[in-house]
Amino acid sequence: MPDVNQGQVASVAWEYLMTDGPVDQVFTSQALLYLLKDGGYMEYADGGRLFEASIEYQENVSFRSVGEMEQLDTSRSDIFDCARYEQKIFAGTVVFSDLEVLRNAVASRKFDLIKKKLKNGLNSAMQQLNRQLHGDGSGNSGKDFDGNAKIISVNPTQGTVGGISALTWAFWRNRQALGTKTGTPFDNLRPALESVHNQCSLGGTEKKPTGLYSDRASFEGYKSTLTQILRLVKDSDGDPDADIGFLNDAISFQGIPYVYDEDAPAGEARFVNKNYEKLTVLKGAWMKMKEPVEPANQLARVHRVMTVGNLTAEARRHLGVVNGIT
Repeated sequence: MPDVNQGQVASVAWEYLMTDGPVDQVFTSQALLYLLKDGGYMEYADGGRLFEASIEYQENVSFRSVGEMEQLDTSRSDIFDCARYEQKIFAGTVVFSDLEVLRNAVASRKFDLIKKKLKNGLNSAMQQLNRQLHGDGSGNSGKDFDGNAKIISVNPTQGTVGGISALTWAFWRNRQALGTKTGTPFDNLRPALESVHNQCSLGGTEKKPTGLYSDRASFEGYKSTLTQILRLVKDSDGDPDADIGFLNDAISFQGIPYVYDEDAPAGEARFVNKNYEKLTVLKGAWMKMKEPVEPANQLARVHRVMTVGNLTAEARRHLGVVNGIT
């Protein structure tokens, strides 16, 4: 005999809830954003119309060898200028209808809908901003945040960053090398990383990069070039288990952390430097959740979340990319 609707079992027994809320099936590591946010790459600005970085872009060329009474060059040298970055707005909403709030009363709910939905909103904002920070800033008619595809370009002699043309001014170019294999996979990756790392520094020791990230395939390719280490780990019963390889959180290159980001461009690894590249935001405008508002013509409440800022660079020569990694 067919069931009238849900059947007898569904009618007489409640579901057993295995979790205390929705289990994430969506979000990635957001490694670049967390590297910037938690690694010392964030800077908070006290207002202002633009973000501006003063730069020193050339030498005073008046110095030379002279005779005893020879006149010195008294021409004035222009040596300073600035890079300027627009302040961009990244925002979204989390919406609750009055009905879903009423239905989520404590006595009957499976989990706290408001708390979990607001958490999803913040995670969604972080996820989507992380994607923008990998881009070139041209998305949504140029309203996207500038990203590392622009600031640490695979074509260093092209484009304008902070109002300065890299085509015109060689000092404003990031470092770049190809990591394309010669014979076996990833056989050129480490030499290319070494070359770009050294170019980003001064003398190989000063102003070195402070972080490195790439896509997962390139990260694993780098890891495959390292010496394999076997470690014996005893479990609670004293039985040894072989743990082959490295833990990801122990991977580094030239003493700096190397992580992968699921949203990073394929076949590209970028060196960043917290002293010369910043995620700059206005104070009070980092993932700011404003007080909810109730539309006059809807039975709902709207929570607005915003970030005002941009990715900025002060010296692109200390940033670099290895691209074409195979």
